[in-house]
Amino acid sequence: NPPDLLLTDLIMPGMDGRELADRLSGFLPDLKVIYMSGYTDNSLLKGGVLEEGVNYLGKPITPSLLIDKLREVLGRS
Repeated sequence: NPPDLLLTDLIMPGMDGRELADRLSGFLPDLKVIYMSGYTDNSLLKGGVLEEGVNYLGKPITPSLLIDKLREVLGRS
Protein backbone atom coordinates (compact mmCIF):
# COMPACT_ATOMS: atom_id res chain seq x y z
CA ASN A 1 0.00 0.00 0.00
CA PRO A 2 1.23 3.52 -0.70
CA PRO A 3 1.98 5.72 2.31
CA ASP A 4 -0.75 8.02 3.64
CA LEU A 5 1.58 10.62 5.12
CA LEU A 6 5.03 12.13 4.82
CA LEU A 7 6.65 13.54 7.97
CA THR A 8 9.68 15.55 6.88
CA ASP A 9 12.01 18.22 8.14
CA LEU A 10 11.85 21.50 6.22
CA ILE A 11 15.59 22.12 6.23
CA MET A 12 17.76 19.22 5.02
CA PRO A 13 21.01 18.95 3.06
CA GLY A 14 20.64 18.37 -0.65
CA MET A 15 16.86 18.62 -0.86
CA ASP A 16 14.48 20.47 1.45
CA GLY A 17 11.24 18.99 2.74
CA ARG A 18 9.06 20.97 0.36
CA GLU A 19 10.97 19.70 -2.66
CA LEU A 20 10.68 16.13 -1.34
CA ALA A 21 6.93 16.53 -0.85
CA ASP A 22 6.53 18.05 -4.33
CA ARG A 23 8.39 15.16 -5.93
CA LEU A 24 6.41 12.52 -4.06
CA SER A 25 3.07 14.17 -4.77
CA GLY A 26 3.68 13.53 -8.47
CA PHE A 27 3.47 9.82 -7.72
CA LEU A 28 1.18 9.99 -4.70
CA PRO A 29 -1.36 12.81 -5.26
CA ASP A 30 -3.30 12.00 -2.04
CA LEU A 31 -0.19 12.07 0.16
CA LYS A 32 -0.61 14.27 3.23
CA VAL A 33 2.44 16.11 4.56
CA ILE A 34 3.53 17.31 7.98
CA TYR A 35 6.62 19.50 8.04
CA MET A 36 8.81 19.94 11.11
CA SER A 37 11.72 22.17 11.96
CA GLY A 38 13.87 23.38 14.80
CA TYR A 39 13.68 26.93 13.43
CA THR A 40 11.05 29.30 14.78
CA ASP A 41 7.73 29.66 12.97
CA ASN A 42 8.34 33.38 12.36
CA SER A 43 11.73 32.90 10.74
CA LEU A 44 10.32 30.20 8.44
CA LEU A 45 7.36 32.36 7.43
CA LYS A 46 9.45 35.49 6.88
CA GLY A 47 12.07 33.55 4.92
CA GLY A 48 9.44 32.10 2.61
CA VAL A 49 10.26 28.53 3.64
CA LEU A 50 6.88 27.88 5.21
CA GLU A 51 3.50 29.03 3.96
CA GLU A 52 0.63 29.76 6.30
CA GLY A 53 -1.87 26.94 6.62
CA VAL A 54 0.51 24.02 6.05
CA ASN A 55 0.77 21.23 8.59
CA TYR A 56 3.75 22.10 10.77
CA LEU A 57 5.33 20.98 14.03
CA GLY A 58 8.08 22.94 15.75
CA LYS A 59 10.83 20.97 17.44
CA PRO A 60 11.16 19.67 20.05
CA ILE A 61 8.13 17.45 19.48
CA THR A 62 6.57 15.47 22.29
CA PRO A 63 5.03 12.08 21.51
CA SER A 64 1.56 13.30 22.47
CA LEU A 65 1.86 16.38 20.22
CA LEU A 66 2.95 14.18 17.32
CA ILE A 67 0.07 11.77 17.85
CA ASP A 68 -2.42 14.65 17.99
CA LYS A 69 -1.08 16.15 14.76
CA LEU A 70 -1.09 12.77 13.00
CA ARG A 71 -4.72 12.23 13.99
CA GLU A 72 -5.67 15.74 12.86
CA VAL A 73 -4.01 15.43 9.46
CA LEU A 74 -5.16 11.88 8.80
CA GLY A 75 -8.68 12.61 10.05
CA ARG A 76 -8.59 9.84 12.60
CA SER A 77 -9.51 9.87 16.26
